[in-house]
Amino acid sequence: MYFNRDISWLGFNYRVLMEAKDPAVPLYERIKFLAIFSSNQDEFFRVRFPALQALSKLSKKTIKKEKTAIPKNLAQKAEGIINKHVKEFQEVLTREIIPQLKMHNLYFYYQQPIRPEHTAAVTEIFLSEVLSFIQPVILNVKARENFTPQNNYLYFIVTIQDESTEKLQHVAVNIPNKKLQRFYQLTPIGDMNYVIFIDDIIRENMAMLFPGNEIIMVNSVKFNRNADLVPDYDFTGDLLEKMEKQIAKRDFGLTSRFLYEPGMDEELRSLLSTMFQVEPANMFEGGHYHNMSDLFQFPCLDKSLLYPRQEPILYPSSTVRGEIFQAIEEKEILLHLPYNSYVPVLAFFNQAAIDADVQEIYITLYRVAEESHIVNALISAAKNGKRVTAFIELKARFDEANNIKWSRIMRQAGVKLIYSSAAIKIHSKIGLVKKKIKNELKSYAILSTGNFNENTASFYTDHVLFSTDKRVCNEINTLFLYLTKNLSPLQKMNLTFHDLWVSQFNMKEEIEKAVHKEMAKVKKGGRGLIRIKVNNLEEPKILELFKKASNAGVTIQLLVRSVCCLIPGLPGETENIVIRRLVDKYLEHSRLFIFGEGEMATVVMGSADLMIRNIRRRIEVAIKIKDARNRKQILDYFDLQWNDTSKLVQLDTHMKQSFVTGPVKNNAQWQIYQYIKNLN
Repeated sequence: MYFNRDISWLGFNYRVLMEAKDPAVPLYERIKFLAIFSSNQDEFFRVRFPALQALSKLSKKTIKKEKTAIPKNLAQKAEGIINKHVKEFQEVLTREIIPQLKMHNLYFYYQQPIRPEHTAAVTEIFLSEVLSFIQPVILNVKARENFTPQNNYLYFIVTIQDESTEKLQHVAVNIPNKKLQRFYQLTPIGDMNYVIFIDDIIRENMAMLFPGNEIIMVNSVKFNRNADLVPDYDFTGDLLEKMEKQIAKRDFGLTSRFLYEPGMDEELRSLLSTMFQVEPANMFEGGHYHNMSDLFQFPCLDKSLLYPRQEPILYPSSTVRGEIFQAIEEKEILLHLPYNSYVPVLAFFNQAAIDADVQEIYITLYRVAEESHIVNALISAAKNGKRVTAFIELKARFDEANNIKWSRIMRQAGVKLIYSSAAIKIHSKIGLVKKKIKNELKSYAILSTGNFNENTASFYTDHVLFSTDKRVCNEINTLFLYLTKNLSPLQKMNLTFHDLWVSQFNMKEEIEKAVHKEMAKVKKGGRGLIRIKVNNLEEPKILELFKKASNAGVTIQLLVRSVCCLIPGLPGETENIVIRRLVDKYLEHSRLFIFGEGEMATVVMGSADLMIRNIRRRIEVAIKIKDARNRKQILDYFDLQWNDTSKLVQLDTHMKQSFVTGPVKNNAQWQIYQYIKNLN
């Protein structure tokens, strides 16, 4: 018996909404959490909801044959939960956030009439900035053949009546929020500042679009489309072109959710359902405004209403002197992002690009920044005559286009590019630099729990390890050599890893051995302890293994940010398992695996979550931390998070989230920052 993956994920997204509801969170940060909640929900409808609907249509015979556990009415249950969350979202925004903005001298026009003082300015913005992007489409037979609303784009469905013939027509009017800003600041009146949606700027001037017609009704709508890509990975021809064609199709795929404004009549909904081939089950009543992930763009007029800035801690300090490789030779370096500065990671690749002794650079790339400094360093290195090999994952969902763009630029610069096979993704975050020193090649390794992305490094919590350990470097080199052969998972070479845990090779087996070791301790009268921090926990065999360990008396502490299928606290099954979730200022993203306690603990960090896809269908890499100082840092880091009494919730057997409390208010993210400051 397990929690359903998707219902569990909805619980995580509700935990995000809880931050937006928390009056102790700075006001503008609460707005950001609303944006995160909305963005997450859009992705859910693009990626997971179509699968839920498909599962609900399976016959009982198929379910029995495939041994698939599917809760009854799963799609309907998810829909009910989502509707409840959306209602709370609206209440938080309208009853708490907007009134508090007004208290801080910002009036947010939200379904409110425009003040006469702003009418002229709103018209001027419409005529000078917005109108040239408006492309009305009359919804007739021709439009049915030639017009497909794009994914996540906003539209008005405007019903007009010709004043002379009284003929009714429906027109789709695009809201160009992708081309222009979603929010506009208007002239202050007294001490009050004003912000307005682009939607309302268009609504106020809609009559200009339809001279000689009466506007009967205006309804806002939005389409989410199925994000699944099924490219033809036969590796003949240009793979980049094939991916580009699939991405172009994605924004026009099947509608997975159609949001409409409250009050839209049933006849119009039926017409739109037919015209745009939307299943009635995929039509949802939304709000007056859609795409609330655009709240990320909401103008911040008072910096005091944000979290106080924490200046990233530079370590090692010699980085600023251009001595990153020398520092790594002296000792293994462990960074804790975003508390530590990302400068050493950038320096690692930037200096490798210009160091005359550097011969070769290898790297895996999954999600890179739009204007990536790291990729630019690789390009510079190739132009400087170094052999650069990049393993770039073209199947990184929603980052395909960016990765394709960089692939073309790197290939043109002389970087050797290798793409993964159709059946597997390269999700590991590893790099290797080889320098020629006194006629010998010396290797420098970098391993991260998160992507090589300087943008997300500023708000994702991750760990980065630099090492010159010969066995570690040799094992990374072995893996890179394997990846260059671009073999399918069925063509595994006989590779052996000791310090690395690599999915497809030894990761699952190493986890099993470590768990059984803790069980053996209990059997001998000692204490067995497992501590794990991941984003997602779902892999069935690992869930069964944890249940077995719990029954053997092993204490299991799990920090799981998002999807968690394991039910904790069940007598006779999981009574020794406690599961907690931390959501705060920074997005918890690192993956840690700790077996045992004290100086004898096995401490591992890596890229893998405990999901079917990570363990069975991806190349993931984790590394055992050897250095005692670094091991202690990871242990202390986990304990600080486990003992948070500010933002940590504990899951019960019914998936209910309750805040962990204590006599003292401990905030793990603040404490970790102070801890790292005191390290150096």
